[in-house]
Amino acid sequence: MLNLIKHTACLLLLCLSCFVSAAASEMSGAIEALADGKKINFPLLKTDMLAKVKGDLVTVTVKQTFANPHDKPLHATYLFPLNQNAAVHRMVMDVGDERVEAKIQRIEDAKAVFEQAKQQGKAASLLTEHRPNMFTQDIANLMPGLPVQVTLTYSQTLPKIDGQYELVLPLIVGPRYQPAGAGVAPTPVTEVKSTESLGQWEIEKLPDYPDVAGLNSPEIIDKERVAITVELDGGLPITELSSKTHAVSEEKLSASQRVIRLAEGKTIDNKDFVLRYRLSGSATQAGLLAHQDERGGFFSLQLEPPAVPEVKDIAAREMVFVLDTSGSMSGKPIEASKQFMLHALHNLHPNDYFRIIRFSNNAEEFTDEPVAATSENIQQGLRYVQALTADGGTEAANAIQQAFAKPAKANTLRLVVFLTDGYIGNESTVLKQVAEKIGTARIYALGVGTSVNRFLLEEMAGMGRGFARFIDPTEIADDVAIQLAGKLESPVLTDISIDWGDLQVSDIAPTKIPDLFAGGALRIQGKYRQSGQHTIKVSGLVNGRKAQLPVTVTLPAGSDDKDNPIPVIWARAQIAEAMRQINTPSYLRTETIADDVLKAKVVDLGLNYGLTTRWTAFVAVAQKIVNTHPEQAVQRHVPLPMVNGVRAKAYGESSGQTTPTQAMMTAQNFSGGATPEPSTLAGLVIVTLIGFWTCYRRRAIIHAA
Repeated sequence: MLNLIKHTACLLLLCLSCFVSAAASEMSGAIEALADGKKINFPLLKTDMLAKVKGDLVTVTVKQTFANPHDKPLHATYLFPLNQNAAVHRMVMDVGDERVEAKIQRIEDAKAVFEQAKQQGKAASLLTEHRPNMFTQDIANLMPGLPVQVTLTYSQTLPKIDGQYELVLPLIVGPRYQPAGAGVAPTPVTEVKSTESLGQWEIEKLPDYPDVAGLNSPEIIDKERVAITVELDGGLPITELSSKTHAVSEEKLSASQRVIRLAEGKTIDNKDFVLRYRLSGSATQAGLLAHQDERGGFFSLQLEPPAVPEVKDIAAREMVFVLDTSGSMSGKPIEASKQFMLHALHNLHPNDYFRIIRFSNNAEEFTDEPVAATSENIQQGLRYVQALTADGGTEAANAIQQAFAKPAKANTLRLVVFLTDGYIGNESTVLKQVAEKIGTARIYALGVGTSVNRFLLEEMAGMGRGFARFIDPTEIADDVAIQLAGKLESPVLTDISIDWGDLQVSDIAPTKIPDLFAGGALRIQGKYRQSGQHTIKVSGLVNGRKAQLPVTVTLPAGSDDKDNPIPVIWARAQIAEAMRQINTPSYLRTETIADDVLKAKVVDLGLNYGLTTRWTAFVAVAQKIVNTHPEQAVQRHVPLPMVNGVRAKAYGESSGQTTPTQAMMTAQNFSGGATPEPSTLAGLVIVTLIGFWTCYRRRAIIHAA
C-alpha cells in the first residue's frame, strides 16, 4: 500500500508539473475579475519601444502586442500615452502572416471602416487621439492564439532643459478629474467628426478609463509589460547620461554613441521613462535643421540664451504659489510639494512679496494680500503649507481665478508657480482661462508625479511665457526641491523677435516666441522658399538691455532623404499652434481666424502629412476573416496598473460612489477576483499530498502499536 501511495504521489506531482508548465506559458499575465457576479476576462499586452536619437532628433517605434489567452474572441481597447510633442506618422498591423500598412483618414471615416471590419470578423486596429498625449488603440476580433501586433512610429525634437537634452517616453495615462458639466455633448449627442462645426465639447470629451490593477482588479497584472531600448548618437561626445526614473544599462560604442536598455530587461508601465544627456562642445547659441522635397523647404531653428550679465539691482517679484491639494496629490506628491515650498520660500529675495493658494474643490488663500518675504512671514507661510492635506476634486479653474483675482503688487513682476499633477479632463477650459488672465505675468508650471499631464503643464507654461519642470516624488524629494527652487528666476532673454533679412519664410510656429531661460532652448519651425546661405538676426532684451545675435544659415535645395522627420515635425508644430489658437479666446489671438478654419487646417495637415490629430485617425484592416462568429466577441479594456506614487483617491474611489463632480475617467468598481496562478495550484496540491501522507503514516504507526 505504501509503495502504491508513493508511486501515486510521484505520478500526480509529475502530471502537475506538466500542467503548471503548460498553464504558466498559456496564462502568464492573464487577468480576471468579477463584475456583478460574472467573470470578466481581459486581453494581454506587451510593449517594445525603440528610440533612435540623432543629436536632438528622435524617432520612436512602439510595438504593441495584444493577445487573447482565453477561449472566446475579444474586442480590445487600450488607453495609452505618447509624448505630447510626438508627430505620429506611421502605423503597421501584423496578424499571423499578414502585414497591413494603416491609412490616415478623417476620424469618422476611419471609425466606419473599423466598425465594418469588426462586423465582418476581420482583424482591425484603430488609433484615435484624444489629447496630444492621450490615445486609444482599438483592436477588433482579437482571437485566442492569434496575437495582433501594432507598430507606431513617431518623431520629435528633444527639448534642452537646464543644459541637458531630455527624452521622455510616457508609459501610462493617469486618471483625469472632470468638473461638473465639462465635456458634455450637446443634445442630440453626435460623434466627433472632422466636418462638423467646432464645439467645445469635442475638445474635452474623454474616453472611458480602464480597470486599474491594485485598485479594483487583481494585482497579478504582468509586471514585465514594457521593454525600452535607446540608440543614442549625439554627434558630439556625450559627457553625461542618466535616468532617475528607471535603472538602465549602458553600452558605449564610441565617445558620441551609446545603447541604453532597462537594467532589468523589462518593467511595468506605471511611470514615465525619462533619460537625460549632455553633449560637449554644444555651447552654440543657434542651430539649424533643414530639409527640402516636393512639398517645399522646411527648417527647425534652435535658439539658446546668452550668458547672464551680473546685475546688482534685482527687480522685486510677487511670487504666487498655487498648490494642488486634490485627492490625487495625497501621499508622496503633496509631501514633495511641501518640500519644494520649504526651499522656495527660503530662496525668496528680500524685496519679494508672496502669496500661497491651495485648491481642490475650491480655492483658499494664505493671506488676503501679498506679504513681504520677511523671516516671520515665511515661517507663517511654512506652517500653513505643512498643515495642508489632500482630498477632493481638481477644480483648476477656481485656482486660476483666485491667482489673478487681484492686481499685481505695484512695481513687481508677478510669477505664478503652479504645483499640480495636471490630472484634469477640461484642459481646453483651463488654457483659455490662462490666456485671458495672464497679462504681463509669468507661469512656472511644476508637475508633481511619476506620470503627470505634461501636455497641460507645458501649454500653461507656454501661454504664461514661463517654463515647465517636473518633480518625481519617488526620487530624493529634498534634492529635487532644492534644484527647482533655485530656478524660479526671471527669464534671461525676453521680447524675442527675428529679422529674416532676404530669406522668405512662412508658416512659422510658434507665432508668439516665448522667453528664454538659463540652460534652456527653444525651437522655431517654419517653411522657406530660397535655398543657399542667408543671414538672420535674433533680437531680444537681457535685463532690459537690447541684445542681438546674427545667425548665418545654409538651406538645402533638395534632399534624397525621404525619411527625414523635419517635414512631419513642422506639420506637428503647425497643428499644435492651431490647437493653441483654438484654446485662446478669439479677441486675444494673433490673427482673426474662425474656429472652423483652424479645425479645417488641422484636418488638412493630418491628411496631407499622414499624422494623427483630434480629427484624423489611423486604421488598418486585415484581408482574412479570423472570426466566423463576430457576434460572439465581447468588448474589453486592457487594464492599467496604478500610477506609481499615486493613491486610490486619484481614481475617485475614496467615497465608494461617483458623483457628478468626481472623475469621469474612473475605474469601474470591480471586486477583485482571480483564478490562482499555476504555481499556487501546485502548492495547494503538494500541501494536500503531504497532508494525506502524514495521515497515512499516523494510521500506520497506530496500527503497528
